[in-house]
Amino acid sequence: MHLEKLSLVFLLFIYMEVSAQEKGIIKGKIIEQSTKQPVAGATVAIKDNPFSVSADSSGVFILTNIPVGVYTLVITNIGFQQKVLNDINVVKDKTYYLEAELLQDARQLGAVSVRAFKGENNPSIPVSAYSFSREEIFKNPGAQGDIFRAIGILPGVVSSGGQYSAIAVRGQGTTDNVYMADDIPVFQVSHLEVEGFNSGFNDPNGGRFSIFAPRVIDNAVFQGGGFGAQYGRKNSSYLGLGIKEGNRTNAFYSGQFDLIGFTLIYDGPSGFDKKTSVFASARYQDFRYLEKMIGLTSAGLPSYGDYLIKTSTEINAKNKLTFIAMFNPEEYTRTAADVLKSDNLNDDNNSSFVGKSKVNKAVMGLNLRTLTGRNSYWKNILYYRMLDVNNNLGNSTPQIDNSGNIIKSGGIPYETDLRHIKNKQFETGYRSIFSTKINRGFTATGGIDVARVDIDYARNLKHTDTLYTLNAKDYRPNPSVYYLILDPSDFNAAVKNFAYNVSGYVDLSLTLFNHLTLNPGVRYDYTGFTTQHTIAPRISGSVGIDEKQSINFSAGVYYQDPSFSDIASQPAGHRLKNERAYQYILGYRIYFTPDLKFTAEGWYKKLDNLAVQPASGRPFLTSEGTGNAHGFDVSIIKRLSQKYHCQLSYSYMKSKRDDHDGLGEYDYIFNLPHVISVLGSYEYNKKWIFSGKFRYATGRPTDKYIVHANVFNDQAHLRYSQEIVSKNGERLADFISLDLRADYKFQLKKIGWTAFFDVVNVMNRFNESSAIFQPLTGQTYFLGLAVFPTFGIRMDF
Repeated sequence: MHLEKLSLVFLLFIYMEVSAQEKGIIKGKIIEQSTKQPVAGATVAIKDNPFSVSADSSGVFILTNIPVGVYTLVITNIGFQQKVLNDINVVKDKTYYLEAELLQDARQLGAVSVRAFKGENNPSIPVSAYSFSREEIFKNPGAQGDIFRAIGILPGVVSSGGQYSAIAVRGQGTTDNVYMADDIPVFQVSHLEVEGFNSGFNDPNGGRFSIFAPRVIDNAVFQGGGFGAQYGRKNSSYLGLGIKEGNRTNAFYSGQFDLIGFTLIYDGPSGFDKKTSVFASARYQDFRYLEKMIGLTSAGLPSYGDYLIKTSTEINAKNKLTFIAMFNPEEYTRTAADVLKSDNLNDDNNSSFVGKSKVNKAVMGLNLRTLTGRNSYWKNILYYRMLDVNNNLGNSTPQIDNSGNIIKSGGIPYETDLRHIKNKQFETGYRSIFSTKINRGFTATGGIDVARVDIDYARNLKHTDTLYTLNAKDYRPNPSVYYLILDPSDFNAAVKNFAYNVSGYVDLSLTLFNHLTLNPGVRYDYTGFTTQHTIAPRISGSVGIDEKQSINFSAGVYYQDPSFSDIASQPAGHRLKNERAYQYILGYRIYFTPDLKFTAEGWYKKLDNLAVQPASGRPFLTSEGTGNAHGFDVSIIKRLSQKYHCQLSYSYMKSKRDDHDGLGEYDYIFNLPHVISVLGSYEYNKKWIFSGKFRYATGRPTDKYIVHANVFNDQAHLRYSQEIVSKNGERLADFISLDLRADYKFQLKKIGWTAFFDVVNVMNRFNESSAIFQPLTGQTYFLGLAVFPTFGIRMDF
């Protein structure tokens, strides 16, 4: 599909703030991260300015008469790690409100090792941890405010490139990561991952666009592996997302408009309760006008929306209640008329596909945080999530000449409902988490999760279909026939069922001898649809060599539930197993200066009980797959503490799979031996900031095949087929991309403006992300990355 081109945006936005006075206010509250208790006496200072204040006994501080501008806050207190908050935007006649969590400095390493890297010095997550602020996500070159595209710069993280934003981490897949939004598990985090487009099965490349609109995520913590027992049911990496809370003092409004659509944001008091704030965001994206401008009208019409509201209520000094609701609809339609808008079938990434995909996602949750003592807190989370997929997928057979040119006279035969897929999932869950700091060097966290999962799934093949891609292992009654017949009885499935999932976990964090931190944990899971009980012990830790250096390590067992659609597709009585991963990580970290960090980590994974497909085109799966992955990541990061920020990382990754089908071991789709990422930004002066991002990756594995011509021995019905002779036996071209961005700030009377200019893939290099075979022509075409322009305006007031 041409959706890959639609994800690349060349942007010029105008940022406008409207107000009436010359100065503003910064107000906030400081709490301890491990206990959620107020931190009294913390010093809050504006960097390179004379403004500073101490928090009161409730942890509240207020800085008044601050000239309009963008500032950096430095928060310090004895016994805590220093915290630096960038991009604090003071607006005239407005109050900027924030809450900041301080990490206890249990080992007393000194200030040199804790500045600038906020959120990354937590002793309970010593390995593979990185953090992002709201502005870091938004200003990441080429990311367009998409958290997943921003994370793609991190060591050990890759995507399919170009059209895809979904991430794969350290040799595993895009569906293997734990995602939490305000402590609520979120499973479907991308748009336009059309289920069934890939011969009726999920696309392993993941989705194209994040369901989180720009500036919705306030903070993000990412772990590439070795995460604690509190998180499970996925076995690769962990991403915790904090949704922006509303400003309790003043209302802010934002609007962004461009060729694709619009985004509207409200950030302020609720208007009905002085203790309640509201953050609301609405985004709608429709590619109709953009397709016309760049000449991609044959692509069909994708559109999606992202609607979010979050309320935060300080019930009293000990209880805080947050409510979140998200609704994320999407639709993609392609008709036979769209196919005829193509000139040559070999150049059309949509091929002869026609049909309609309609998907609705929704999440709601309540999170009550209670301070139960001076050193403990209790979280109770009630949530509901929904996925509703309704896909009608078909095909067309246009007449073509010998060069693949479409003969447009007379129309084309087509059917839009060859395959119909209905996938409804509902989950209602409850999480209860208690955490206590027993003493300065000992913290314990324990909890339980209970959820009911309902599945209403059906897949239907209208009539017998012909598959033109086959494996050498596929059974054919006549070996000289180079195509497969897919009968409805081999494809169709329907199930309506429910099951209960139960989890319990304990995480401990102990600091011993002032330089050794150990974080043992254990997790228990019961998965209703597999009727499997699992125990997953884990441990991580760090050894401080001196105040600048540490050795970090992690080992553990991680289980992953089969996908609900895979569970529903199996015949009665056939159960898949929970996939299992053994992870081992050993790393070294040194802080050369307060804002310059070097990290090196080696890792190894052993995988078993992987779901594999014995026969092409059929939904039947087994849990006989195994695999292994290993590699190392090296990164050096200079945080923005003076004029510039930069990051250089290199990752070596090898990932193998074995389906135990007699064909032996093969390269996994995300087996990328070499990945290099470079990110840099420079603040030229108070008005100009320049930034750029360069990425290189070894080409992804792709199947090695031979093409059979005229498989029906009928020149009047000419078709080609593709026989895979070596799974992932070749590689696509190497991935190379350069993104550039410039920000300019200026003042016109009472209005502050910021214009930014963002160019994705400035070299306009076509980066292959996957290969698709066209049976009408016998040619293979590639999905990839190209550049195109669009323009917009954003206004905040």
